[in-house]
Amino acid sequence: MGEAAITVDGHRIEPLTPETWDAFADLAERHNGVWGGCWCTYFHLYPDPAEERRALGHREFKRQFVLAGLAHAALVIDDDEAVAWAQYGTVEEVPNIHHRKQWEAETVQRPDFRITCLFVDRRFRRSGMASIAVRGALALIASAGGGLVEAYPHELPPGKRTSSSFLYNATRTMYEQLGFEYLRPKGKGNCVMSTRIPAA
Repeated sequence: MGEAAITVDGHRIEPLTPETWDAFADLAERHNGVWGGCWCTYFHLYPDPAEERRALGHREFKRQFVLAGLAHAALVIDDDEAVAWAQYGTVEEVPNIHHRKQWEAETVQRPDFRITCLFVDRRFRRSGMASIAVRGALALIASAGGGLVEAYPHELPPGKRTSSSFLYNATRTMYEQLGFEYLRPKGKGNCVMSTRIPAA
């Protein structure tokens, strides 16, 4: 695939580009377009261009962002097949997060990048692949100049297990293991965490 591939724990990471679109699309199509068919477009949608999205459909809407260089993600590749991804971008690229008004009111320093969405092929869940995808995203962020990175994981009550199909941005525990610092709660059951990534 692309020349900018990196490796995380033996797994090849490719950036989402027009050249890797087909691998991303195959992963999404194997899972009904992901998260109810959204194609991970929700975070691009503020203000919500509903007419354009309805006219194009989520798949083509996402593809247009990729072609324009306005959608970024780390794809985890296994045998030339994408099996996981972590979407990231600047606040301008992915402005629409859950509890956005609360985040805007409480944010002191805007991050340079944010990680908004993860997805793992059902065949590879509970195998650490979400962590691999996030580490891949952090490596791509480092190559793009690094900076302050935020994520908004789920904060599960102690002892509670939740289906991974509901965890669109994994858990606080996973991000703590990756060196993120807890900042504050966000909405019900989510939180804001951050880390600073040096430029590669």
